[in-house]
Amino acid sequence: MVVPMSGEPNQNGEPSEPAAPADGQPADSGGFPVEVEPPALGNGQEVQGAQGAQEAQEAKIASLEKDKKDNWDRYLRTAADLENLRKRQRREIDDAKLESKARVLKEMLPVVDNLERAIEHATTQAGTNPIVEGVQLVLRQFLTAFERLEVTPVEAAGQPFDPNLHEAISQQESDAAPGTVVQVLQRGYKSGDRLLRPALVVVAKAKSTPE
Repeated sequence: MVVPMSGEPNQNGEPSEPAAPADGQPADSGGFPVEVEPPALGNGQEVQGAQGAQEAQEAKIASLEKDKKDNWDRYLRTAADLENLRKRQRREIDDAKLESKARVLKEMLPVVDNLERAIEHATTQAGTNPIVEGVQLVLRQFLTAFERLEVTPVEAAGQPFDPNLHEAISQQESDAAPGTVVQVLQRGYKSGDRLLRPALVVVAKAKSTPE
């Protein structure tokens, strides 16, 4: 007796039913069985290697950030030092110019003093004459040049004694308040805010009371 295969027609021309699976056995789906192997798990070295590489990269980034910050700090310090150097050089150049100017002006002050004394003496002795007028003209030219150079006389007569501007030669009893300049022996001059020469003055002191 020939048993027809599943799916083939029987003697009556009808397809035979597939054989029922035995109890506990899975039904055959008609396909080929496929074995799927699960992925092999690493032994832990690959994971550790990846973590080590990440830590090394993070350490490198941190080192680069530190180098960047250090370089920026060095740049700021260098820029500040350079600016301070420039300011110091400009200040030294300005001071040198002022010092040179002051030396020249100081050499000219005695000339002005002598012209003033000559005019005062000549006027007292003989009054005004063409020679005196000529000397006065020269003195005015000097004083005009001084004004252009920002050289101004120091105010002294009648002013309170100022050790920054005045140099006291002596004291004199006077009705003026003690410490007041009562006489100017030599005029002082300033160049801008710098003192070229202090004024030589006589300072008032209180009168002594008779015993």
